[in-house]
Amino acid sequence: MNTARVPTEAEIESLVGYEFPGGEYTIEHWENFLLTECTGGELLPDGMVHPIALFHVPILGANTSIAEMFALGQAESDSSIGIESYVWEMPKMLHEDITYQITAQVTEADRRREGKRTFDRIQFCFEVAEPGGDLAARCTITWTYGRSTL
Repeated sequence: MNTARVPTEAEIESLVGYEFPGGEYTIEHWENFLLTECTGGELLPDGMVHPIALFHVPILGANTSIAEMFALGQAESDSSIGIESYVWEMPKMLHEDITYQITAQVTEADRRREGKRTFDRIQFCFEVAEPGGDLAARCTITWTYGRSTL
């Protein structure tokens, strides 16, 4: 985490358009089983993947990590991050043993002030595509990065 200095408003705004490396991800049966089990649910039919996989599959498949996303926004600490929203769109169900192509970029980034609170709001968009290129899922994640020294 960057604790040396607070990024400028221009530095935060310049993140819009930043693209993660992207890549691919295959959800195997064991992974789907464990994820489904932890929700208390039953496996879906025909190798369909439980939607809970959208918490981590897009991030890993885009060849990034939560730690890298924290660093990109120059988080002051792990506890300075707030979750504004996770929006999942699933035009198609994900399935086990299919290799999905994943792309990701920063779609919004700005500095906000609400009363005495100052924070940076950064939105990440991850797209999960089937082998033929059709969109299977889109995950839009919006986090706030608290700024204690502004």
